[in-house]
Amino acid sequence: MSDSQKSWVLFGVGIGVLMSTLDVGIINVALPTLVNQLHSSFPQAQWTVLSYQLVSSGLVLGATRLGDMLGKKHLYLGGLILFTFSSLLCGFAPSINWLIAARALQGLGAVFLSGLGLAIITEVFPTSERGRAVGIIGSVVSLGIALGPSAGGLLLGWTGWRSIFLVNLPLGIVASFLVARVVPPSILPAGKQRFDPLGALLALLTLGSFGLGMTQGQSQGFNSVSALVLLAIALVSFASFIIVESILKQPLLELHLLRNLRLSMGLLSGWLVFIVLAGSLLITPFFLERVKHYPTGKVGLLLAVLPIASGLIAPIAGALSDRFGTRSIGLIGLALMIGGCLAISTCNAQLTESGYIWRYLILGLGLGLFRSPNDSTVMGAVPKERLGIASGLLSLSRTTGNTVGVPLIGSVFGALSASVAVGKDVAVAPPEAIIVAFDGTFRLAALLLCGAAVASAFRFHKNEQS
Repeated sequence: MSDSQKSWVLFGVGIGVLMSTLDVGIINVALPTLVNQLHSSFPQAQWTVLSYQLVSSGLVLGATRLGDMLGKKHLYLGGLILFTFSSLLCGFAPSINWLIAARALQGLGAVFLSGLGLAIITEVFPTSERGRAVGIIGSVVSLGIALGPSAGGLLLGWTGWRSIFLVNLPLGIVASFLVARVVPPSILPAGKQRFDPLGALLALLTLGSFGLGMTQGQSQGFNSVSALVLLAIALVSFASFIIVESILKQPLLELHLLRNLRLSMGLLSGWLVFIVLAGSLLITPFFLERVKHYPTGKVGLLLAVLPIASGLIAPIAGALSDRFGTRSIGLIGLALMIGGCLAISTCNAQLTESGYIWRYLILGLGLGLFRSPNDSTVMGAVPKERLGIASGLLSLSRTTGNTVGVPLIGSVFGALSASVAVGKDVAVAPPEAIIVAFDGTFRLAALLLCGAAVASAFRFHKNEQS
């Protein structure tokens, strides 16, 4: 393909990826409005978020396996059309139950967008250009994360909650046209391919139960019956999944792929990074609102520093990794993230806006420098006929990292706050307790990132030895 054709592929696929990441957070600011206008309770309104997340994470392995079997272009295009149509259903939802069902359908479309987008880019761009292209997709993901809450707030204020979904219609139409015209068909593997329905069902049961269990644990406590039962189901389902996949000749996930340290250690380090990222986005508003007493609009702008910095540096990081290799660029990124967390752990009541910005700028630059080389390494670690499943595993490391990061970092933050303000919930704790909890939690985040750095260095060390 010519450079122009590859650029159009990147643009079309990028729009789809942007839509799927944007809609993860765009609805959060509208939950109170949905409670009032659709006459529902807040726990019921939260299912508009959960239904999307559970479907989009639980079905990703099955969807990406189908991409490897049947071709990625048509499934990605089908996901785009489904996502756009379900956005229309969301925009005209007459009740909360209708909206929950439409959001689940939207999540099904998002499975193919988030799971197969990176695989298509890896197929289209040669190895020498892969890092830059993967970096641009990483920028799109960061842009979607950054714009989600702010775009949702603006649309909610201007035209009402329905526009949050209807804005996807023009984007989806343009993206569908581009993908249909410029994305080349995949080269399908030789021989008869079989889908693994039992593995897909067990993966859905594992990921769905795990996501619900972590959500229940966060809201009701991890010693609650519902959380314990759901996590137990997830554990049994996961063990069954491993057994089934090790027996079948054509499994959903070929377990031997994980013996490749470039793949497995890349997924592990990415998972740890997303735990830290999800946790930092969770607790930072507490500091800005409870300690600095900033208004909500200002908090939203400051929260955008991290994803915007990551998005801006990601294409540059990808280009640098194409030229100098993924190892050094990725490790520099992790070193910057560790330094950023340690710098953030020195925040206090006297922190200025510029002091906040340079700390989170370091963390965001480190994230951008790490993600592009890491994603490129993972995608380059599998044969071409398994690019879909590798892309799905990367998407899964991101979603499960978020699922674990919010309750884990939140629990540590709450426990450290309670150690200072005994008997007080973090929501009503005094500023001095928030500061102690905030700084201590970011020191833990730096420790988790050290683990990511060890995993990242280990995979390259072992590859050099072999």
